[in-house]
Amino acid sequence: MEIFGTISEILRTKGSQVWTTTPDATVFDAIKLMAEKNVGALLVVEGVRLAGVISERDYTRKIVLQGKGSKTTPVRDILTTPVISVTPAHTVEDCMQLMTQHRVRHLPVLEGDKVVGIVSIGDLVNWIINVQRVTITQLRNYIAGERSV
Repeated sequence: MEIFGTISEILRTKGSQVWTTTPDATVFDAIKLMAEKNVGALLVVEGVRLAGVISERDYTRKIVLQGKGSKTTPVRDILTTPVISVTPAHTVEDCMQLMTQHRVRHLPVLEGDKVVGIVSIGDLVNWIINVQRVTITQLRNYIAGERSV
């Protein structure tokens, strides 16, 4: 099954809001911001440069399981790098393949070096569900139209 749609279409629907932190912030502050914004990852920026991503997975594997302190550990010590990113022109299918291949759940969206959004696996799944819903509705209408002729 081919999955249609581009990341630019998803960003137009969901918006391009991106939550960020810096490499010098504490892991505690980053996790607190994730909780406040109800997101599973933050982009880590240094000036205008994307330095990495910090996720709940990073926190559990690199802080909790290693017995480190989140209030004293800087984000730079646990962020994921290099960053796997996409452009607005990438397809939903491209992104799903990248996420599966690299075992990531969030992809920053870049135009050149500029961050223009982020997509999560949840965003992609929601897109696919909506596309399927529209397709089913169109097929039902087509079948109903054929029967009434």
